[in-house]
Amino acid sequence: MALFSVAYWPPVSYYRLAAKAPIVSIEQYEFYQKQSYRNRCIILSANGPISLIVPILRPHHSIIKDIRIDYSKPWQQMHWRSIESAYRSSAFFEEFGGEIREVYKREVTFLFDWNLKLWALSLSLLDLRISWAVTELFIPISKMAEDYRFLIHPKEKRKPEGLAFEPYYQVFAHKFGFFPDLSILDLIFNEGALKPESHT
Repeated sequence: MALFSVAYWPPVSYYRLAAKAPIVSIEQYEFYQKQSYRNRCIILSANGPISLIVPILRPHHSIIKDIRIDYSKPWQQMHWRSIESAYRSSAFFEEFGGEIREVYKREVTFLFDWNLKLWALSLSLLDLRISWAVTELFIPISKMAEDYRFLIHPKEKRKPEGLAFEPYYQVFAHKFGFFPDLSILDLIFNEGALKPESHT
């Protein structure tokens, strides 16, 4: 079993590690962490990497499953416009864009539930068969051999051991070069599948 935090369109590394695990457990009883992938993702735009952040209510000292999304501003429309602008010329935008756009027309009260919907959708789009469930109680760090809750983080420079990234086509690579470990959206729109991991 491998333990993961819930995440908003997680990075590619999240999926590579999840695909290796016999079962994925998604933590729902941890305290919310600011500036993490729990409410943000990173995509590659014409101006370089940008963060898309889901606004939340009462973020301090709250269990992740109880964090509510703030709909006081039209963040869903803004996120979708950014995604469309970044990927409308990608190879798989026509195939997957419509289904992803529909998700942004719905309001989901809790961040945890919203992220789980996107997780399930991404597995379907990538045709990934991953066994997963949410935790039934908080699991201490010492009890887990494969605990990625804190290792997969925008500010974490360490990478899980043995994880390598083979470059793939990116829309704006001609301007910026290849950016590894962006949001899974980047892989979905540019490649349409999670390729086997490179070990070179």
